[in-house]
Amino acid sequence: MMKEELQLIELKDWGLENVDKPLIISGPCSAETEEQVLETAHQLKKIGVNIYRAGIWKPRTKPGSFEGVGSEGLQWLRKVKEETGMLISTEVANVKHVYEALRVGVDILWIGARTSANPFAMQEIADALQGVDIPILIKNPVNPDVDLWEGAIERIYKAGIRRIGAIHRGFSSYEHSIYRNVPQWQLAIDIQRRLPNLVMINDPSHIGGKRELIQPISQKAMDLNFDGLMIESHIDPDKAWSDAKQQITPETLNLILESIVIRDVNPENASLDTLENLRHKIDKIDDDLMDLLQERMKVSLNIGQYKKENNMTIFQQGRWNTLLKNHKIKGNKRELGEEFISKVYKAIHQESINKQNEVMNE
Repeated sequence: MMKEELQLIELKDWGLENVDKPLIISGPCSAETEEQVLETAHQLKKIGVNIYRAGIWKPRTKPGSFEGVGSEGLQWLRKVKEETGMLISTEVANVKHVYEALRVGVDILWIGARTSANPFAMQEIADALQGVDIPILIKNPVNPDVDLWEGAIERIYKAGIRRIGAIHRGFSSYEHSIYRNVPQWQLAIDIQRRLPNLVMINDPSHIGGKRELIQPISQKAMDLNFDGLMIESHIDPDKAWSDAKQQITPETLNLILESIVIRDVNPENASLDTLENLRHKIDKIDDDLMDLLQERMKVSLNIGQYKKENNMTIFQQGRWNTLLKNHKIKGNKRELGEEFISKVYKAIHQESINKQNEVMNE
């Protein structure tokens, strides 16, 4: 059976007043007090932000941490809407959250990474949203699984929602990284390719985990043609009750937004002939790479045959460690990043193992 193509609505047709691309959603990680919520909102409104975010219920890793003010904070959000005219948004993780948020007139809901990773929770939320006509944003699951992300989006779509956006907030990893959540940009690009018209929002606060990374991550997202940014802001970030290191003041947010360069998809003064010529060169190089990879796998099959005849194991740790080390050195001389070289050769090595395993088990 052919997969149904989701008929999503582009951002320009969402019908949001005073909201243009790039969409900017900002506000504190957590609503803490009524004063903090309202003061942050008024400062954000002054710099032109029209969509306010605040966490009401906070999913924390361990009990005993600040888990949000709860339903009381929804009344503070409603005051934000009344006093500033901003649209208000918050995260929902279960059916109770959905009903309470809708009852006070929350304009946009988003579903967090822990929830989007759970198909049962997603289905319950989807059922609760039947008949609702507001934008729903879905963060990528904590683990790098595009199918799981796509499935979460499809569940919301089948509830009748058409204004759907994805929030790219990065992925958990055991490997050491400068990021709180590794961006793995290719996965965000992949979900865009699978779902045309899907609105893409980047969350540099959760990807970076540090204030100094917000600007470069935001610029990268804009360069990749994301539709908007969700950035956490607070009137006094150092005293925030949750995720203090990744929050910035509205004033700093304004400086970041002013520094970001917004590029055109097809600028009028660009030569499409030049671009097509360069793309043709890329296509030719890709064809050559495919031919070389094919030749490499043929050699891997011969190696597999030799190992079979001589009763040798397929995987040899020492050989692999040496190869990877040497490839990184060679890659560095060619101005290729170590992380990139590692990912490429791990994939090639795994395919070689698969080929040799086929020979071993014939």
